[in-house]
Amino acid sequence: QVQLVESGGGLVQAGGSLRLSCVASGRTFSSFAMGWFRQAPGKERDLVAAISRSGSSTYYADSVKGRFTISRDNAKSTVYLQMNSLKPEDTAVYYCAATIYYSSGYLLLRDEYNYWGQGTQVTVSS
Repeated sequence: QVQLVESGGGLVQAGGSLRLSCVASGRTFSSFAMGWFRQAPGKERDLVAAISRSGSSTYYADSVKGRFTISRDNAKSTVYLQMNSLKPEDTAVYYCAATIYYSSGYLLLRDEYNYWGQGTQVTVSS
């Protein structure tokens, strides 16, 4: 049974930073392609960033490019999302997602991810 547990969300002022963590268990972590999604009230769950199994390839949504950094530590079975220069429009529930993937590269589509965390709330005040 694969489990993903996020942490690190909270309330921060605009311009501030947060680092989200997601610890995976139940399967060899290096077999997972990983992603971070977010969902604001009344909106779809959208991809924020994705990372390949090795960590050598990453993808960012245009809205976060240059401000957010995704990374992973396979030895710790953890993926991170460093969020800098936060804006009120970044307010959302952030979800960690994983899927077993036998190729290099990252995955962009929500339906390609099989495992999801419970989500962590990020609130950015103006």
